[in-house]
Amino acid sequence: MGHSEMLLAVAGVKPEDVKALTKKLASGDWSSFPKAQQSAFGLAYKMSKDPASITDADRAALVEVFGRERTVDLIYYVGWCNYMTRIADAFQLPLEQENPFAPAPKK
Repeated sequence: MGHSEMLLAVAGVKPEDVKALTKKLASGDWSSFPKAQQSAFGLAYKMSKDPASITDADRAALVEVFGRERTVDLIYYVGWCNYMTRIADAFQLPLEQENPFAPAPKK
């Protein structure tokens, strides 16, 4: 199970909706999402592909949407996720097959 799918499941997104949502996120067309989410996705994409390209204007736009403290949180969290992904990739760690946070099956 990919980490995005697992996080969506933990957040309470129904299993049948997870696939549709991850497909929409991966498409790069985030126009149907609220402005705040579009801004966050844009930051995550830019930080993942070319973090040195983030400008003062990019940060100012995030502060406009999220405020200073939430912008710092967002930049930190996206950076941490990228760090963890690169560590896992370097060690070739496999993704979980199942969601370890899912409730145990009833017997």
